[in-house]
Amino acid sequence: MESENELGAYLRARRAAVSPGDAGLPDGGSRRVPGLRRDEVALLAGVSTDYYIRLEQGRERHPSEQVLRAIAGALRLDDAAAAHLFRLGLSVFGTAAAATTVAPELLRLMDGMRDVPAFVIGAAQDVLAANAMARELYDGFARYDNLLRMIFLDPYAREFYADWDRAARIAVGNLRASASQFPYDERIERVVGGLSLRSPAFAGLWARYEVRPRTHEDKHFRHPRVGELRLHFEALAVTSAPGQHLSVYSAEPGSAGANSLVLLRRLSKQATSDSGDPDADSEDADEPVDQHDPDSTDGMHGTDGPETPTARSITSAEGDIRS
Repeated sequence: MESENELGAYLRARRAAVSPGDAGLPDGGSRRVPGLRRDEVALLAGVSTDYYIRLEQGRERHPSEQVLRAIAGALRLDDAAAAHLFRLGLSVFGTAAAATTVAPELLRLMDGMRDVPAFVIGAAQDVLAANAMARELYDGFARYDNLLRMIFLDPYAREFYADWDRAARIAVGNLRASASQFPYDERIERVVGGLSLRSPAFAGLWARYEVRPRTHEDKHFRHPRVGELRLHFEALAVTSAPGQHLSVYSAEPGSAGANSLVLLRRLSKQATSDSGDPDADSEDADEPVDQHDPDSTDGMHGTDGPETPTARSITSAEGDIRS
């Protein structure tokens, strides 16, 4: 956990995000703090102000489900944020560790996805494996290793993401959701610590405590060779590997996005051919690459060894993000 009173920190952050008007309360003129006051949350939740203060300060550590449900309503939390509140308040956390190794069966499944970008993301937002289409989609980044590092530390991200602010907010929310599920995960702690030191933008978003599980949405990219890409994104939980998601981009048949994927497919095949792979024209040339090396500790620094025919850089999910 990040602090001894993570519940209190979460309540303070979410309280600051709700205006009196949003909660149906009069504004009351000038206010010393953003959002709701403690007594206002207590009023809306139907608990005493003293009890809520003790809860936020960490002096009350055993709230009931009924109280947490009332506070979630007072703070206007959505389902994901309310679930996070319950995990913190009831100290209900999973015991399974986040998985960092991609199963061969999943790699074979990705191998069959030759016309769409597909990749596996770990709990810390590490790119654990990717097919040729995904590597071509993210080709402009210096390293294709961790989505958060790419968004916050690579200048190219502001060109690639049509709405960088939204992409950044969603990515941090995804990490918050993972941290809620795996509160003692050392890899997540290293990613958060490293990015907090190097990116004020990340640190600011992380302090908001916004939880956003990785699910589905529409994406808008600007690829250096394909141009504008408007694609639909689906994240499928890998139930056999806690914390992993298979992420896939697709487009409606006949749409501009579908045409962009056709061009992206040609570029990915050309990149494989240019690599000198003697099997570049075969179907096996698009085989996804597992990017996780469990024995390496240099994952956030790239690799200096020879490149494989289908991967630009093979990285680990165990390295540091600070340098």
